[in-house]
Amino acid sequence: MAASKNLALPTGYLLHDYEIRKVLSSGGFSFVYLARDKDKQIVAIKEYLPTSIAVRTVGYTVQPNTDDVALFRHGLKCFFDEGLSLAKIEHKNIVRVINFFRANETVYMVMQYERGKSLQDYILGQAEPVSEKFIRRVFGELSNGLREVHTQKLLHLDIKPANIYIRLDGSPVLLDFGSARQALSQSQAKISPSYTPGFASPEQYYDRKLLGPWSDIYSIGATMYSCLTRTSPLAANQRIKKDLLIPATKLGKEMYSQNLLEIIDKCLSLDYLERPQSVFSLQKTLLENMSGPQKKMSFVNKIVNILNKPF
Repeated sequence: MAASKNLALPTGYLLHDYEIRKVLSSGGFSFVYLARDKDKQIVAIKEYLPTSIAVRTVGYTVQPNTDDVALFRHGLKCFFDEGLSLAKIEHKNIVRVINFFRANETVYMVMQYERGKSLQDYILGQAEPVSEKFIRRVFGELSNGLREVHTQKLLHLDIKPANIYIRLDGSPVLLDFGSARQALSQSQAKISPSYTPGFASPEQYYDRKLLGPWSDIYSIGATMYSCLTRTSPLAANQRIKKDLLIPATKLGKEMYSQNLLEIIDKCLSLDYLERPQSVFSLQKTLLENMSGPQKKMSFVNKIVNILNKPF
């Protein structure tokens, strides 16, 4: 049978009660579509399609490679279980899963579509690093949702600026959980890793038995660090070999308070035991100094100069 690898569903395709409008994103694990339901409401739909072990066949069905049927089904179950768990979470700072179903021999997760822009686009759209007040507010609010996720025995495992959405009213929402991808990639080497270099914790590279809330906290620290530098931090696996990451306390001392910079560095500890062990403890330190003094914002060139200094 002819197959078309990596092809998304076409515009206008009817998927149950939804009409596909366009592709929002794609990767080695899934496609995310903008779609419209029967009431003309806009939604986002995530399709399970790990392209290294499955293909799109004629008729738009998804077919695993002959040698990868068991692996494909394992990932499908993880994807479905994750959707089921997320559907139980109704929190304004977590993407809302409103439906999930089977079709085309795979699984689809229907999510509420959020209007706004990613934190990544927000950061890059500013002439200078974002303010300390913005960082404390956004990550303080986001912690409320992440606490609920951890209460449900889930980990996000892919927190980064591209997966945090800033709504039009300024509130943050956490998107695109990586737990199912993590379960799939640890099962076989041919699946591309689910982590994002710079934002993934050391234990995501080396010892997944150590994964816990502190792993997501490392990613939060890396994301806060990127608010300062407007780029990805050094990847954890490189830091373990030789840690050349400039501490936030050095890099941002003329921009943010010492307290916030110390929080960022603590979250980025290579030793998971040295990080905050719960999102609640991190949130407490972020919010208790919300009204504290803020240092004058410096120009981006100051950061560039520091980053370019030799050690």
